[in-house]
Amino acid sequence: MTPTFPEIEQHPLTPFLPHTAKILMLGSFPPQQKRWCMHFYYPNFTNDMWRIMGYLFYADKDHFVNQEQKIFKKEEVISFCAQQGIALYDTAIAVRRLQDNASDKFLEVVIPTDVSQLLLQIPLCKAIITTGQKAAETLCTQFNTELPRVGEYTTFIWNNKELRLYRMPSSSRAYPMKIENKAAFYKRMMQDVGLLQKD
Repeated sequence: MTPTFPEIEQHPLTPFLPHTAKILMLGSFPPQQKRWCMHFYYPNFTNDMWRIMGYLFYADKDHFVNQEQKIFKKEEVISFCAQQGIALYDTAIAVRRLQDNASDKFLEVVIPTDVSQLLLQIPLCKAIITTGQKAAETLCTQFNTELPRVGEYTTFIWNNKELRLYRMPSSSRAYPMKIENKAAFYKRMMQDVGLLQKD
């Protein structure tokens, strides 16, 4: 009997690359669309990325949340990212899910993203932010740099320019850390890159 392999999934979103982007945030790959509450990045309502951003920039973790409809406020999220200079994509453009869930542990990267092509479109970018271990490992391989510890960064040279590679804790609820503690890691990074003022 011929073994069956999970089908290859292509990335369902185009890169979000505002020309003023100062940072490029890269996850691993979006969850299955049945888990989405909006057609944009970090679309799973149980993912805390937009709560972290609301907490940091507006002192309100529900700033981007419509609790009644259990959705994120997509247009406000997009406007916020464009205004702050946050570009978004993922480290894979094609994957196989080895189990029927969104866990990075069961994602097989079939085609990694050519991140250099993204960086060429955002010349003001000074840091890549990975939102989870798999994304960080994929990027370290691509740019031949060491894996930073959670909340820290390594530097690498790309196109005659020094960039930072930050490894942030995953915003997934599967990563066992309170939202306020995750936000503290993101706050330090945002202060480092100049998106938030230092205390």
